Amino acid sequence: MSTAAFHISSLLEKMTSSDKDFRFMATSDLMSELQKDSIQLDEDSERKVVKMLLRLLEDKNGEVQNLAVKWLGAPLGAFHASLLHCLLPQLSSPRLAVRKRAVGALGHLAAVCSTDLFVELADHLLDRLPGPRAPTSPAAIRTLIQCLGSVGRQAGHRLGAHLDRVVPLVEDFCNLDDDELRESCLQAFEAFLRKCPKEMGPHMPNVTSLCLQYIKHDPNYNDDSDEDEEQMETEDSEFSEQESEDEYSDDDDMSWKVRRAAAKCIAALISSRPDLLPDFYCTLAPVLIRRFKEREENVKADVFTAYIVLLRQTRPPKGWLEAMEEPTQTGSNLHMLRGQVPLVVKALQRQLKDRSIRARQGCFSLLTELAGVLPGSLAEHMPVLVSGIIFSLADRSGSSTIRMDALAFLQGLLGTEPAEAFHPHLPTLLPPVMACVADPFYKIAAEALVVLQELVQALWPLDRPRILDPEPYVGEMSAVTLARLRATDLDQEVKERAISCMGHLVGHLGDRLGDELEPILLLLLDRLRNEITRLPAVKALTLVAVSPLQLDLQPILAEALPILASFLRKNQRALRLATLAALDALAQSQGLSLPPSAVQAVLAELPALVNESDMHVAQLAVDFLATVTQAQPASLVEVSGPVLSELLRLLRSPLLPAGVLAAAEGFLQALVGTRPPCVDYVKLISLLTAPVYEQAVDGGPGLHKQVFHSLARCVAALSAACPQEAASTANRLVCDARSPHSSTGVKVLAFLSLAEVGQVAGPGPQRELKAVLLEALGSSSEDVRAAASYALGRVGAGSLPDFLPFLLEQIEAEPRRQYLLLHSLREALGAAQPDSLKPYAEDIWALLFRRCEGAEEGTRGVVAECIGKLVLVNPSFLLPRFRKQLAAGRPHTRSTVITAVKFLISDQPHPIDPLLKSFIAVHNKPSLVRDLLDDILPLLYQETKIRRDLIREVEMGPFKHTVDDGLDVRKAAFECMYSLLESCLGQLDICEFLNHVEDGLKDHYDIRMLTFIMLARLATLCPAPVLQRVDRLIEPLRATCTAKVKAGSVKQEFEKQDELKRSAMRAVAALLTIPEVGKSPIMADFSSQIRSNPELAALFESIQKDSASAPSTDSMELS
Repeated sequence: MSTAAFHISSLLEKMTSSDKDFRFMATSDLMSELQKDSIQLDEDSERKVVKMLLRLLEDKNGEVQNLAVKWLGAPLGAFHASLLHCLLPQLSSPRLAVRKRAVGALGHLAAVCSTDLFVELADHLLDRLPGPRAPTSPAAIRTLIQCLGSVGRQAGHRLGAHLDRVVPLVEDFCNLDDDELRESCLQAFEAFLRKCPKEMGPHMPNVTSLCLQYIKHDPNYNDDSDEDEEQMETEDSEFSEQESEDEYSDDDDMSWKVRRAAAKCIAALISSRPDLLPDFYCTLAPVLIRRFKEREENVKADVFTAYIVLLRQTRPPKGWLEAMEEPTQTGSNLHMLRGQVPLVVKALQRQLKDRSIRARQGCFSLLTELAGVLPGSLAEHMPVLVSGIIFSLADRSGSSTIRMDALAFLQGLLGTEPAEAFHPHLPTLLPPVMACVADPFYKIAAEALVVLQELVQALWPLDRPRILDPEPYVGEMSAVTLARLRATDLDQEVKERAISCMGHLVGHLGDRLGDELEPILLLLLDRLRNEITRLPAVKALTLVAVSPLQLDLQPILAEALPILASFLRKNQRALRLATLAALDALAQSQGLSLPPSAVQAVLAELPALVNESDMHVAQLAVDFLATVTQAQPASLVEVSGPVLSELLRLLRSPLLPAGVLAAAEGFLQALVGTRPPCVDYVKLISLLTAPVYEQAVDGGPGLHKQVFHSLARCVAALSAACPQEAASTANRLVCDARSPHSSTGVKVLAFLSLAEVGQVAGPGPQRELKAVLLEALGSSSEDVRAAASYALGRVGAGSLPDFLPFLLEQIEAEPRRQYLLLHSLREALGAAQPDSLKPYAEDIWALLFRRCEGAEEGTRGVVAECIGKLVLVNPSFLLPRFRKQLAAGRPHTRSTVITAVKFLISDQPHPIDPLLKSFIAVHNKPSLVRDLLDDILPLLYQETKIRRDLIREVEMGPFKHTVDDGLDVRKAAFECMYSLLESCLGQLDICEFLNHVEDGLKDHYDIRMLTFIMLARLATLCPAPVLQRVDRLIEPLRATCTAKVKAGSVKQEFEKQDELKRSAMRAVAALLTIPEVGKSPIMADFSSQIRSNPELAALFESIQKDSASAPSTDSMELS
């Protein structure tokens, strides 16, 4: 006997031990062994294991029984049929415990058995279920319904095909007078709704009706909503209760379980069918609101949960622009919800003061969700809410959790409701909040400090005049916060929150603190010296410095600046960033009051921070330098040299972000803008351009293209700061650009600088500039041609009357330079003011549409972009004409117009948005498309199908090559589907969507690559529908992963196949993240195939490592 077999044999022996712990551990160890791939059981051993597990189903110990149930679904595939036939008779066992264990085991088995066995199980259960009026024992019916529910929970995705037979039977049994049976029926419906929402569609009305009926099912209670007191209907005589066993009493009342099951079923109903929200608001919402008064705590919690699910489904999706659109489906749902807010608050009024902590927590959760979905809707109900909050804040009888929940709810309200709604309630609301600040439990104190901070920010904002007089409150608020700030034996979180709260208090109300201000500032300075509290202290100091109250910080400036300077040398990045922000705020607010010696100490640390190792730090450092230059120019004398050399080195970085470049421009402008200038204008221009001018003429490694743009922006910024020098600078640039001795780099920099400087002074230089630019368009250097084209457009935008007619004339006269001249026109259209372009719109329109039929695709692409920018100049007039071109018979024109639609859509709201409803705008403006999807999707799905009439054979010598002319359209359709998946998921029928993804898995290489990415994304976004058809999805993935390239194929074929395998394996890895997917026999088989194949196993392992290091691998770049 092998070692493994001997070990399993000894474990089986221990499973018969009289000690329950031995039996439990032996069962656990046995199943752990069986999970190992190295263990292979023979038929005899497998039979012994299964018999032992079946025996343990009747074990006296509940934990051992549960473990046996859990492991009966383990991979004992060859024995599943025997297991099924052993378990089915157990459903008729006289022992309730055995029936319950058999139900659980069959549920687990249903998830992993073959399709044939699953059908056998489903048929058995349905055949055994009699008609509702047939004489059968209630216990037997309950067991069968419970088994259907268990199968639905564990393997509901496989049950979809049988639901048309199952659901009507379960509906009938729901009407029998048996509460336990009703509970089981409703639980089964919940499982079906969650696992098979599409298949349950036809049964929705009946299930909804049953849920609404049974959520009110309470035969022991006479519900009289007009009375304040709840009345219980019970028998007067105890004797009569004992005499009649069939009589209802509170002790044997099972109706609460029916109501709870109905509430959970309603939650499943809402979450599985977001498309029916308007109906739910009419049918389900009013009933749920009325049931908030539910007397049973567990049921009440589930009623709250169901209403919270309704609110979450109503939350406007990302990109939904209420202000820009006509009322949409989402808008009407929000409107209906707004009408129900008074009913909700009224129904919760008593619950907010309920003795039950759990009930109050449910109220706070529901109201928090409501405030998030409809900000501002609770303002008129503030008296009720504040009363409830104060009641919970004062509740010291039970757990501290309820007070933390009340504080968290208040914090949320301060963020969503207008400040004016809190003004009348502040005298009653503030004392309990301040009492919580002083609470000995650190979590309550920390939460209360955040609430106090939010109160100060909301009620006394800095950007508006004060409406509420802070005088009655500021003393108490500062005293309670100061007490926390002074204490040193506190939890770290409380220390940090106290410092932050005091920073906000001083920043917003410092002018009302009087003599208390200086001690508070000195205390903040003390916290600045402490390593543990220095970061929050720096942030608090920033808040005080940026305050428009212009507070006097002289008592701490001389000591604070050297401390802040020392922080710039620390390795802690967050500290350096916060310190630079604080220094900039201090320099802006205090200016000349800063001690020069302390400023020098800070400036000495800055050259080391201006480098490309950390661009964000560099940006803040340069911003601070610009501020100091304006406030104390004299301080920069010593440090300007080292800082400038570092800044110029930074400007030569090809990775320079826009923020750093803007900061550099501001600093350079500050250097030449002071009187007298810190650095001479001519010297600074010379330093900036030196890297280009000193470069060997067209020899050696050149600078990166991005560097020329950065330097040009800086030259333009300096010219703007010194207008008197602009003309001479422009003339010098024109001379450099036309000089035959200038290198390519000098010419490129000259043209880009002219583009940024803009209009050149005087008509003479302009005529000369036109000639230079036109001549450069014929240059042998592509970089010079591109820079000249860019400059022509940008300079033209600054002087439209002079340049635009000239540019249009050149486009007509110079067909060979048309591409570059169209680029110039694009730049001019983008940079000029819309109103200034309107006189030329007709000429430009005619010129562009004459070029829509050009042979070159690149030229048509630029024309499309120009058309898009032109339509934005006057949308209401040009968009109807633009749409007419779509009906033009010429295909290239239609293609160009469709391409131009991309350029009509911007990230930000635009006046054209309401006019664009009929155009696809899924990426940037999904809100424009959502209501049109019913019409668009059938057309889109039609384009994903392979069209045989577009496939042709091309003879290439002795070979025949197949060409699919419809491939590009199909690829674009699948890309559009992916975009819809990201932005309009709630409006898609995922089952229909998956049908087309499934077809794409068997399509061309390019389509398969797209659908593998989509499948991985679908597995994350909506796992339930994917799980339903995982068996069909696996086969194309398996075919791709196991495909072999023909011997003798070119290298590219091998590379394509490797990339395809890798993409397919990513989809497999994503599918395996769905919790129940491992129970699928086909997936389990494919997983073992991957593990047994060294090549596939290595590929799968590398993909898992990649996904662990970069979790966002499921995104797709669509260009």
